[in-house]
Amino acid sequence: MGRGTLASGSCCFQVSLDSGNARGVLWEVESGGERLPVPYEVPEDIQSIRQFNTELIVEAVVRCLRVINPSLGTTLSHVLPPGMSARFRIGTSLAQACQDLGYPGEVGYQTFLYSSEPDIRALLIFLAEKLPRDSPEDAHQPAGKSALLQREIAATIKQQLSLPWLPSSCRIGALRRSQSSCRLHRFHSQPLSLASDPALKSIPDERKEYWQRYLPSVTSQLPHLPSVAASLLERNTSKLSAVQEWEAEWKSQGLASRLSLEDYRSRKQQRLQKRIQEQLRQCTQLLAENHLPSSSSQDLTDMLRAFDLDGGSDQKKGSRFTRTQRFTYQQDPHTLKERMQRAAEILPKKDAQDADAEQQEISSLQEQIDSIEQEIRGLSESNKRLQLTVSQVEGEANEMRQSCEEKANIVRVKKRAVELLPDADNNLVKLQALVDASAQRMANLVGQWESHQARLNDEYRELKRVQQQQEDESSRWMKDAKDLYEKIRGSADEAKRKEELYKQLLSEYESLPKEVSRAAYTQRILEIVSNIKKQKEEITKILSDTKELQKEINNLTGKVDRTFVVTDELVFKDAKKDEPVRKAYKYLAALHENCSQLIQTIEDTGTILREIRDLEEQIETETTKKTLSNLQKILEDYRAIKQENAQLLARIREA
Repeated sequence: MGRGTLASGSCCFQVSLDSGNARGVLWEVESGGERLPVPYEVPEDIQSIRQFNTELIVEAVVRCLRVINPSLGTTLSHVLPPGMSARFRIGTSLAQACQDLGYPGEVGYQTFLYSSEPDIRALLIFLAEKLPRDSPEDAHQPAGKSALLQREIAATIKQQLSLPWLPSSCRIGALRRSQSSCRLHRFHSQPLSLASDPALKSIPDERKEYWQRYLPSVTSQLPHLPSVAASLLERNTSKLSAVQEWEAEWKSQGLASRLSLEDYRSRKQQRLQKRIQEQLRQCTQLLAENHLPSSSSQDLTDMLRAFDLDGGSDQKKGSRFTRTQRFTYQQDPHTLKERMQRAAEILPKKDAQDADAEQQEISSLQEQIDSIEQEIRGLSESNKRLQLTVSQVEGEANEMRQSCEEKANIVRVKKRAVELLPDADNNLVKLQALVDASAQRMANLVGQWESHQARLNDEYRELKRVQQQQEDESSRWMKDAKDLYEKIRGSADEAKRKEELYKQLLSEYESLPKEVSRAAYTQRILEIVSNIKKQKEEITKILSDTKELQKEINNLTGKVDRTFVVTDELVFKDAKKDEPVRKAYKYLAALHENCSQLIQTIEDTGTILREIRDLEEQIETETTKKTLSNLQKILEDYRAIKQENAQLLARIREA
């Protein structure tokens, strides 16, 4: 059924559960790795689990728990104390530990203190299955001193790793030895220079050569070794966050722009370059407007000119072809870096004397600025007053100008009318002809516009329909692209999960014993199947015999009833005339009644026999549970608890 080997200290407890029998042997390790049995630990008369006492059950369970989970088993004692309250606490702790391991059955303190054979067998089988499996090579080797020492070391390390970290002021004796404050270092990161992937084509050969020959190692770049781990973690975290930010930006903005990855990068680089140029130009204009020293303005101008040395002409407006060419063929970041370096080289380098001269010039200019600011404040006040006067005058001038324009228009119309008065009839005819011609021309233009408008409306509707189709198709492509991306991510996650599952199953397969032959299992399974078939055939045969017997009984019962009815009628007819026949009729009725009672008695006897068998099985089951012995133990424990309570009360009264 199950087999397990438990080790604790210098002893090993081996339990073998087979066909209801359990044998326990305690092995003590002597010098040379030889295991010698200690017969007085487990009596030789114990041949089955039914003979296990409470002390042996508790010891076996505690040693199993220590091997399965050392951190859990170290808090439990395998020796039962004499006090009943302490025994109850140990039983409750063992039950809780078994439940934490996932024991499916019901377990409590009564399982250990008032045990029954089925419960103990199921619990020991569960614990034996939870024991760590040894490799096939080490399963038959004796547990010597080195093996026990390695197990103790592994258990100690596992226990220390399970403990949480605590500050130095909160540590007790054991934690002070395992968690020393001298190993703590401040998390301080510094920039590192690391080589990139040399397979990239965009990296110059000089830089690759520098990486291979002259780039120092990571530990040599930092002045303090404790900051190496912090620096590497910080660098990897920054790279990972940059990649995640780029993926988020590409999903949100890049896909919505409907550009390829290279085009989106080039457009972003172009926007950044334009922003830098605009900032430099604004700084130059501010310096020029504030009348600051010409050297600073000249420096910014030189930097801006150096920044535009190679691509200054491209920033001007041009044709659509030039803009497309400028957008397509953007310079890489190395060109941008070279521009910045060239701008830095063009900037003048001032020495100490120039700095003193500039300082004097700045002080004199500051004095001039102060005086000018005072004059500006005085002039600003007078300017405000003049602005109010000017606004009033401008309002009056605007009103007069509007009235003059209106009067000039009236005069112009009247002058034209006066000129037309001498030849009024001819002028009216000419005016009427002009009006008619204008009306005719307007009608022609309206007709032409209607025909032209209808054609333009048709073209507009067609173009709008085509545009809508293109937008719908583009949206569908975008949706398909996003769905495909999500499917790719889901497939990648599923592949990772399946790979982890494959590794787990592979490790479990490798941990299984290899010396067991598959043919033996197959033969055993075939034998079990054949036995099941035989049992099924026998059960079917018994059921068929039972059915035939029941059918025969029913036929005979019916035949007897029919025979009795016919006989009763015949005898009853003759019983009215003849006295002996009347007596025979009475005997017939009594015989029928006695036969019915006999049949009922036989049926009741069968029912009673079945109940007896059921009761015997229940008695055997209850006997295995050791109910009487457990009741006696409970009574004894109850008396012991009463005595302990009385002693405690006496101590309390004395105190």
